[in-house]
Amino acid sequence: MGKKIIILGAGESGVGTALLCKQQGYDVFVSDAGKIQQHYEKELIDNQIEFEQGGHDVVKILAADEVMKSPGISHKTEIVKQILQKGIPVISEIEIAYRYKGDSKIIGITGSNGKTTTTSLIYQICKKGGLDCALVGNIGNSIARQIALDPKQLYVVEISSFQLDDIIAFRPDIAVLTNITEDHLDRYDYDFNKYIKAKFNITKNQTSMDFFIYNADDPVTAQQLTHYPFHSKPLPISMQREMPKGAFIKDGNMTVAHGDSFSMSIFDFALKGKHNQYNSMAAAVAGSVVGIRKEKIREAVSSFESLEHRMEKVATVRGIEFINDSKATNVNSTWFALESMDKPVTLILGGVDKGNDYDLIKEMVAEKVKAIICMGVDNSKIHAAFDGVVEKVIDAGSAEDAVKSAYEISKKGDVVLLSPACASFDLFKNYEDRGQQFKKAVKEL
Repeated sequence: MGKKIIILGAGESGVGTALLCKQQGYDVFVSDAGKIQQHYEKELIDNQIEFEQGGHDVVKILAADEVMKSPGISHKTEIVKQILQKGIPVISEIEIAYRYKGDSKIIGITGSNGKTTTTSLIYQICKKGGLDCALVGNIGNSIARQIALDPKQLYVVEISSFQLDDIIAFRPDIAVLTNITEDHLDRYDYDFNKYIKAKFNITKNQTSMDFFIYNADDPVTAQQLTHYPFHSKPLPISMQREMPKGAFIKDGNMTVAHGDSFSMSIFDFALKGKHNQYNSMAAAVAGSVVGIRKEKIREAVSSFESLEHRMEKVATVRGIEFINDSKATNVNSTWFALESMDKPVTLILGGVDKGNDYDLIKEMVAEKVKAIICMGVDNSKIHAAFDGVVEKVIDAGSAEDAVKSAYEISKKGDVVLLSPACASFDLFKNYEDRGQQFKKAVKEL
């Protein structure tokens, strides 16, 4: 048999990696401390991949040549500590995928906010431009699964900091960094610098042949650039100044300054809100780097449909508008959501706190929000931050309770916004489940 690889975690990235490694002749064993979802279990059985669930066979794991750790598993878990102590390399799924991508290209997108929107928009642009491409990573299939089952010429990959923690050679042809704000600090010993470094790993292996698209107006990114060496071609985007390369917005017009330069009015952007102007600029630049014609880029940027669970309009009930922004899993995402509101807001917040600093949204909340509904197991931190800032802070134990309470206290012309600023694992499986339950409750009104 080939090289022994142990895969920790049997979610999408774990099972995707297992399929790819099996195909490449590795000796594969998958180990999950919890229960494996039925469809993933069936896939492992159908492909004759050995696995265990509900615990780890430590002896077997420590005999590995290499370990692929799923992004959801922290480096602080006992088993990972033992693997590292023994000196066994721990890598992420994108690292394995990179080994077997052949001569296809990768556009990798990371950032604290806006990465899903930017990734989807880049994919739309590439698709409209007629490229043979796939949308992978944190959206849809894992890149490893895509490479194993249906390889493409181009992969548009949404990448989290956890995946970037464990790369060795992974190198995207185009790296996009949307911004960096405090998020997931619970996984980085509450040290913001460790998190920043993880995000910048996306440029770590890039060469002068590659491109780096970043937000020059983002203070954390700008500061980091002064002492972080990167070797790729910089393509900054900005609303504050004109850029000779990259893109900028001035007087309501976006100018893309790469290759076949062009401009378009921001009023033609399908996505509204200032943060989406940054996302649209980043995507337009990426499209022009892969050689897509400006007409196609314009067309994609002006016709892009908003994503599910991201500022998604659910329904208007008796003049009260309900918006599902369940994908807002950190405070900054919620700030962006509130920034784009022009009606009085009843805000549904809460879930698993990742070290949130609610001071960041206090002013925005004071200005735009009339009531807060807390939807989490422990809401004490939200109460501490907002009692007295808004007139009502109410607790709810489920999506249904939250929607009912919000409906009762809202008036015609108000917006009920689910933008939780927290992870969802206390009451829900994930942010999608939270968004689905919210939508279901709204429809039942």
